[in-house]
Amino acid sequence: MNIRWLIRSQSIVTLAAGMIYPYYLLFLKNLGNSYSKYGLAFAVFTISSALVSQWIAPRLDRHALAILMVSSIGMMAVMLLFPWVTSYVWVLLLQWVMGSCNALQKTSEKVLLADFTEKGARGRTVGSYHFWTSIASGFAVLAGGFLIDWLTMNALFYGSALLYGVSAWIVWKRRNS
Repeated sequence: MNIRWLIRSQSIVTLAAGMIYPYYLLFLKNLGNSYSKYGLAFAVFTISSALVSQWIAPRLDRHALAILMVSSIGMMAVMLLFPWVTSYVWVLLLQWVMGSCNALQKTSEKVLLADFTEKGARGRTVGSYHFWTSIASGFAVLAGGFLIDWLTMNALFYGSALLYGVSAWIVWKRRNS
């Protein structure tokens, strides 16, 4: 089965996330926060992701495509808000939303990968999927560094938001075809 659309959309998500993640610590330090506050923010992310994954699980079999699209739209919105953040409370709130979107993305991605492959013939497709999303992650860190050097940290958030939007559009096209 052809899952190039899934590979493309999730490679773009990986690119968007990878552009931000390594530089996020710098963003928090620029707000005047400590490393322990970074730890708390990351804990909020992972805990919200864990909780939402349990809530969303029963809905995945019927709505995985829509859930995948919503996750990208949610991340796009968060990336558009981050340049305007001036307080740590907003960071924690956005971390909660990001963790929730992460759960939506990771769980629906896995269900769709299983749905669009056949038992006994998944290895090659899963390997290709992993290859392309991993390559995107590697390029993301490089791209993020260049964007920060040439532009600003805010440009990184806006660029990431654009990529999340493109990913949502790819999934939307698939959903409506």
